[in-house]
Order: sequence, then structure tokens, then C-alpha cells
Amino acid sequence: MTPARRRCALVAVSLVTFMAYLDNNIVNVALPSIQEDLRFTVSGLEWVVSAYILVFGTFLLFGGRLGDIRGWRPLFLSGLGLFTLSSLVAGMATSPAMLVAGRACQGLGAAAVTPTTLAIISAVYPDERRRANAVGVWNAVGALALAVGPLLGGVISQHLAWGWIFFVNVPVGLATLVLGAWAIRLPKPAGEKQSMDIAGTLSSGGALFALTFSLIEGHEFGWDSPVILGGFVAAGLLAAVFAVAETKVAHPMLTISLLWDRVFGGGVATMFIWAFGLFGIFFFTSLYLQDVLLFSPTEAGLAFVPMAVLMIAGSVLSGPAAARVGAHRSVSGAMALIAAGIAGAALLDANATFAEVMPPLLVIGLGGGFTTSLTATVLAAMPGRQAGVATAVFSTVRQIGGLLGVAVIGAVLTAQQTTESHRGAPFRDAFLSGYHKALIVAAVLVAVGAAIAYFALRAKLPETDPHQSGAEH
Repeated sequence: MTPARRRCALVAVSLVTFMAYLDNNIVNVALPSIQEDLRFTVSGLEWVVSAYILVFGTFLLFGGRLGDIRGWRPLFLSGLGLFTLSSLVAGMATSPAMLVAGRACQGLGAAAVTPTTLAIISAVYPDERRRANAVGVWNAVGALALAVGPLLGGVISQHLAWGWIFFVNVPVGLATLVLGAWAIRLPKPAGEKQSMDIAGTLSSGGALFALTFSLIEGHEFGWDSPVILGGFVAAGLLAAVFAVAETKVAHPMLTISLLWDRVFGGGVATMFIWAFGLFGIFFFTSLYLQDVLLFSPTEAGLAFVPMAVLMIAGSVLSGPAAARVGAHRSVSGAMALIAAGIAGAALLDANATFAEVMPPLLVIGLGGGFTTSLTATVLAAMPGRQAGVATAVFSTVRQIGGLLGVAVIGAVLTAQQTTESHRGAPFRDAFLSGYHKALIVAAVLVAVGAAIAYFALRAKLPETDPHQSGAEH
């Protein structure tokens, strides 16, 4: 491959990463505008975020396996094409159903294209030093999307129309398709022919959908209604089917035995709780800033930018911090910071100013950044042949944790808001009461995650150098 093609391939995968990361957080600030225009209920609005995450998380491992079998280039191009077309549909949506369908298809496209990015970088940069530089560019682009997403979403929804948060993907996606088709040249997959884990994909996806539906729609149908109770039962049964199926197939989506490793299992639990807390809080804090504090979309977007900047700074420092004090201390301390920031947000009232909102968000951002050493720590404890599977599992767990975070925190908020409304409280006061209760639940759960991280990540540290065990413990 020529140097020009190699550079263009890096640009193509970086642009895809930017779009996928951007789409995870650009929507949040625009939610009130979407709700007003399409007349979404709160539970319906949750599906705008949850449909994307649900499909993304369900098919992420499947996409990785498909790339191994069919090749990364065709998966990159087809996934990007679907993501771009779905963005056009979502931007043109004139009804809640059309928007949710567009978001679900975006999630499917993202699940196809996301696993290809690092695989393509590894293939086109065989030299280790150049590959490390390329991965650094890839990470920086993702961080940039994290920082500008909320602000961009606020500016677009306030000064243009919310549909443009999806339309911006279309020209970028088309240009990236052309660039990727020209630049990415990879050999055809070789080696043992593998089968797809269809049973695992369908059972895990069915379980997640049944659980998400029951949590989001429980208030609407009634928690003791046959539909909701049936959904919870179906989720449990399908989860059991998934666990059994993964022990029977030759090439499972998830190697169940990995979860019994203390470091890996504890790391997965910590990642799940991290995503549960952060995704859920981002979603409902956007509503709080605009519906309760009456911030404009641009002001709400600006409120998240300093938090994102601190998250980036924390991620840069997380590796050295873990090396200096031990990952069990740095990650658990970071989780404790997130819990403290969420608890601090629960003290904000209906008259909070922009300056008063900043401290808890900054604490959450700093803690969120310092947890990034979690992935490297867990992968370092795994045998090399399992590193790829472990990475895919971590990405999937992050999406599932975020999905359930939005659903569960939303269920807590809605239940409390309804109780207060029945007592005669106005909308802002009722929403604020539900928001506070949801924050407390999330803070407690993230604090539990801090304890899990401390004990799980500590387990294998003494094995590296016995002479330093006194310093580490």
C-alpha cells in the first residue's frame, strides 16, 4: 500500500469514528427540541437514544465476527453506507416512529463499521511505531467528537433545526465512502472458515429488547401488567438461552468462562456500572438544564464542554496514574469521584446558575477520564489470544450498560415525577424531584462500582513484582 493510500485510509476510519462518537452525544442536547416538535412522551424520548444503543450493543460482537469471516473492507463500506442513509432518514423524520426506526438503523450501521476501524489501522500500519501513532490520531478524533458533540448539538437545534444533527452525517459519510473505497486495500480473510453465532445474536438481542421495553414502558402499561411482567420473564428466559447457546457453538460471541476471571469479570462489572451512570445522567441532565433551568440548547451544550475537556485530560493522565499508584486505586478513586459528582448534582435546585452547575459536572468529567485505564489493565491480565474477544466484550458491555442506564434511571425518574404530579406539584418541581431521586440511585450504584474496581483490579497486581507489593498495598 502506498503512503498516500495509507494516510487516506487513516483519515477514512477517523472520520467514521468521529461520526459514531458524535452521534452518541450530539442527540442529548437536542432532545427537548425533538420532544416539542414530534410530541414525544418522556418514555418515547428515551427510545431515541435507546434504539441506537440497543441495536449497536446487540450487533457489535456480531459485526466483529462478520469482519473476521467476510473481510473488513466490505463491512466498513456497507456499514458506513447504512449509517449515512439512516442519518438521512432520521433527519427527515416527521413522526416518533420514523425517528426511532432511523436511529435503530444507525445503530446497526455503527455496529458494522465500528469493529473495522482498529482492524483496518492494524492492517495498513504493520510497523508498530507507526501503528501506535495512527491509533493516537484515532483516539484524538474520538475525544474531539466527545468534546464538541454537545455544543454542536445545541447550536444546531437552536439556530437551524434538530434534523440537521443527523443531516451533517450525510455529506461526511458520502465523502468517506468514496475515500475509503479508494484507499482501503486489504487481503481477503484467510484461515479456518468460521460460522456465525446466530443463536447467540438473536437470544441476546431478544433479551435486551424485552428488558429495555419493560423498563421504559413499565410506567405506561403498569408495572404489574401482563405485558410488562411478560417482558421481564421473556428477558430472563432469553438470557438463559443465550448462556446455554454460548457453551454449545464452536465460535461463540462471548466466551462465558472469561467472566469467571476475577480481573476480567470485575472489570466488566465496573465498565457496566460506569456506562450505566454516565449515559443515564447525560440523557436526563440535558432535560434538566433546558426544561427546569430554562437554558437555551446552546447554553446546555456549553455546560457539557468543560466536563468533556476534563474527561480528555483525565484519560491522558489515567495510564501514568495507574502505573504510579496501582490501577485498583486509580480506577476506584475515579469511580468514587463520579459518584461524588452525581451526588453533588442532586443538590442542584430549580434556580441553579450556570456557574453552580459546573462543579458537579467537572468532577464527573475528571472521574470519567481517569477510568480509561480500566480497559488496558484488564487486557494486560488476559492471555494474548483472548485480547480481541475481551476488547469486543468491553465495547459491548459499555453499550449495554448505557442502554440500561437510560432505561432504569428513566423508570426511577418517571415514577417519582408521576407521584409528585398526583400530589399537585407543577411540572418543573415534579421533574426535579424525579431527577434528584434518579441521581441518588445512580450515585449509589457507581459507588458500588468503585468498591468492585478496588478489589477486582487489585487481585493480580502482586504477581508482577513481589518486591513492590508493600508499596502497592
